[in-house]
Amino acid sequence: MRCTVCGGALSETITDLPFNVGDTSIVILKDLPVLECERCPEYLIEDGVMSRVDRILARTDSSAGLKIIRFAA
Repeated sequence: MRCTVCGGALSETITDLPFNVGDTSIVILKDLPVLECERCPEYLIEDGVMSRVDRILARTDSSAGLKIIRFAA
């Protein structure tokens, strides 16, 4: 698979990413599997992983300012 921004190769990796879940709340998902471009900072979250991310974020209390959750593969 190729990067849609620069055409570089995408490779599987594990990273931590922040997600806004409200006006003042951020959830950091640790150990998230993504496809990362080898040439630019672009990344891709595959559909199955994104579905799980959506479910996790839907269950998160948005009143907390910052929450860190480990994504279990």
